[in-house]
This record gives sequence, structure tokens and C-alpha cells, in this order.
Amino acid sequence: MKQKTYVGQPVITLNNGTYIPALGFGVWQMENLEECEKAVIKAIEVGYRMIDTAAIYQNETAVGKAIKNSGIDREDLFVTSKLWVQDHGYEKAKSAFQRTLNRLQLDYLDMYLIHWPFGDFLGAWKAMEELYEEGKIKAIGVCNFTIEKLEELKPHSTVSPVINQVELHPIFQQKELRAYNQENNIITQPWSPLGNGNAELLESPVLKKIAFNHNKSTAQIILRWHLQEGFCVIPKSVTPSRIEQNFNVFDFELTESEMNMIRSLDTGKRLFFDPKDPAWEEKMLNAVADI
Repeated sequence: MKQKTYVGQPVITLNNGTYIPALGFGVWQMENLEECEKAVIKAIEVGYRMIDTAAIYQNETAVGKAIKNSGIDREDLFVTSKLWVQDHGYEKAKSAFQRTLNRLQLDYLDMYLIHWPFGDFLGAWKAMEELYEEGKIKAIGVCNFTIEKLEELKPHSTVSPVINQVELHPIFQQKELRAYNQENNIITQPWSPLGNGNAELLESPVLKKIAFNHNKSTAQIILRWHLQEGFCVIPKSVTPSRIEQNFNVFDFELTESEMNMIRSLDTGKRLFFDPKDPAWEEKMLNAVADI
């Protein structure tokens, strides 16, 4: 299969040589399947070519329908999904992957990620390596992996993760983990890059001032910061105007001074789930979903 180029938008080269659009479209929390399908179709119409879903989101069927009805060739899209904790382990991961393909109505995935580093993720990774070697997945990676978990994975892998998808936004910048990812040729991919609408972030006077200077929204400034930091970013929205606005971030550039102003907003405090929290790990290991 020929290498995708995604004409008209920036791309990032993963450590296996695969190109991924630097800006994609996420569908976390889109529980209304009709709404999700419409949002993905709108995103593709706007120009997004990377779609990020997961088994636990329970909207893979809607994403698959949107892809099928988008009018865009499958080969021109980059589709990501994720393996949920209950399906960790070699055999269960193989079965879960096939169910994901069936729901998406696809023959292969561009990227498949381990969603959380709990349970038998080493067995799952072995299964994913085999699926990668068979060409059923074009790239494999992880989500929410700490440095310790990445180090645990390293001696048990023959294929290096291409991406580590983690919580990251201007008020939680994960600088130590980002440095580790970079040293190990792993792309950092922020999830919830806008802080899931966090008021402290979106109403920041610093961001508002920068936005005024560029005649952009604070969300656009945040996304531009992510892109200039070298991240592969996946904002989400079901609102058509915001879907368009979030993609309209390629016609301006932040100065180094502005980048530093945004870097100074880091509080080191998460807004969401901590992969180092034993209670969260226990909850995930005990949760069973119909996926």
C-alpha cells in the first residue's frame, strides 16, 4: 500500500515510517450514535483525515458508518481505535481487535493502542505485534503509559510503540514524560487537548490576550500550541462550527514568546484519571463492558 501524504495539512512521521496527520478528530464521550456519525462526517467534510475512537467509547459502529458514508476513500483516512483493559492478554486481544474491525466495517486499522497500562498488557502487546506484522494494523502504540510502564514494556517488545496518547494540555504539560517519549522516538499525542472545556484553561487571561492578538479563539491558540510543540493532537466536538474552528489553525503561527507564555501555565495537576492511582487501576480491572 502506498504511503499516505494527506495533502494540505501537516503530518508527523512515526518511528516505523508511517505518516499520521498532526491534527485529528476524537470521539470520546460521543454516546449518541447518530450525533457521533454526523460529527465524524462533518469532520471529514471539513478536512480531518485522522479519526480516533476506542472500543470502550461504544461508538465504533457510528464511526464506521460515517467513514462508509463520507465519500472519502478508506485509503485516504487514518483510523485509530483502542483495546480496553478487560481484553488484555494474548487471545482476548486478538478477539477484541476483530470485533473492533467488524464494528468499524474495516479490513485494517491504521493504528491500534493499548488504552490503559493495567492487567496483562504484555500479552496484549504480543498479539498486537503479530497483527502489525500481518499488516492488519499499520502502527501500534499505547495510551496513558507512564515512564515506568513504558520501561516495563520495552524488554518484552520487538516493535516499539509509535505513540503514547496521554492527558496533556497547557495546565498539565507532562514535561518529564514528553522528554522520555522524545528520547525513545515515541510521539506524544494529547487526549482532551482543550481540557474538556475546563474554564480555568479556556478563560485564561494569557490565552485570551494571545487569541486577541491573532484574531483567533482560545481553543485555536491552544491547538496551535500543541502543533508547534510537535504533538499529534485530537480535539473533539459535536458542534459543526467548533469542528470547523478547531481545524482552522494552519494559517497563523505563535511566536516563541507566546509559546513560552503558554508553557508557563503548567500547574502539574491532572484534570482526569491518574494511571498511577491504585484505586483507578482496580476500578478499571474490575469493570466489564459489553464490547
